[in-house]
Amino acid sequence: MPHLNNVIFNKRIIGIILLIILFGFGLTLICLPATFFDTGTSVCLSVVFFKIQCYGCGMTRGIMHLIHFNFAEAWAFNKLSFIVFPLLVYMIISEIYKRFLK
Repeated sequence: MPHLNNVIFNKRIIGIILLIILFGFGLTLICLPATFFDTGTSVCLSVVFFKIQCYGCGMTRGIMHLIHFNFAEAWAFNKLSFIVFPLLVYMIISEIYKRFLK
């Protein structure tokens, strides 16, 4: 059974590394100004190729403004960010609970 213990240990190490990366990414977004992504060209394929905005357009900017409690700006960029951001936070917290606290 040493092999099974080694696999479980490796999965736990990978989970910890992913958690550190996730927290680092979140901390970076908190430290950046809320307007960091507001300017520049769009990287959305729908906008680039077809000049049509999709339902996800403005999501990054909307979530960035939600992180910084600029609710009016977040609403203006993408109304769905008020649904997506809480779901994202829930998914992250449930994954942390499942991997480390259960």
